[in-house]
Amino acid sequence: MTTKVVIVTAASQGIGGGVARVLAARGYRVALMARTEPVIKLAEELGGTAIRGSVQDARDIERLVAHTVEQYGRIDGVVNNTGHPPKGDPLALSDADWDVGYQLILASVIRMARLVTPIMHRQGGGAVVNVSSYAATSPESGRPVSSVFRAALSAWTRVYAEYAAPLGIRVNSILPGFIATRPQTAPSVESIPLHRYGETDEIGRTAAFLLSDDASYITGQNLLVDGGMVRTL
Repeated sequence: MTTKVVIVTAASQGIGGGVARVLAARGYRVALMARTEPVIKLAEELGGTAIRGSVQDARDIERLVAHTVEQYGRIDGVVNNTGHPPKGDPLALSDADWDVGYQLILASVIRMARLVTPIMHRQGGGAVVNVSSYAATSPESGRPVSSVFRAALSAWTRVYAEYAAPLGIRVNSILPGFIATRPQTAPSVESIPLHRYGETDEIGRTAAFLLSDDASYITGQNLLVDGGMVRTL
């Protein structure tokens, strides 16, 4: 049986690191990328491979895909995880701030799709999971850049899913709520129906499900994983 290979970006810590750990524990070979040195150590710990780079740099994404194919000969899955864009007054943010959001959240995912789609098609299929945010469906004025481009990412997920379905590729997005990994302005846990913040391995397990054959009839979806925080149908 062929061991499946998955790329995870922004994977040195936090959600990306948690996803990588879950996938490695489930038998995937992981190919990781992040800007900082800990990603190399994490890959070694998980028996995978890694490069240092930024999803905002098209050349780094190209290097990651090429490195993965060189090391493992295939790519079965991608988890597109990113950092966080600038926050602030919607009208005070500069053009450069908005461009960071576009490059970080949307352009990086589109560039990855261009590179991995023909590889997955030749192999007979694959799966892509985009790690987005609850802000895609519940935009906030305090997080304008994230809210706008996460919503755009949801639209891209649907567009790419329809394009890629005939090629045997499934595409879905996870919309996490507040995850207990970093200092942040967060609501009281009492405002969340499950009365707690999420854990990175819960996002990892969701990603593992969406990558797996158990989700073989799921594509084009944007799945809230937020403890019930967002009140929407």
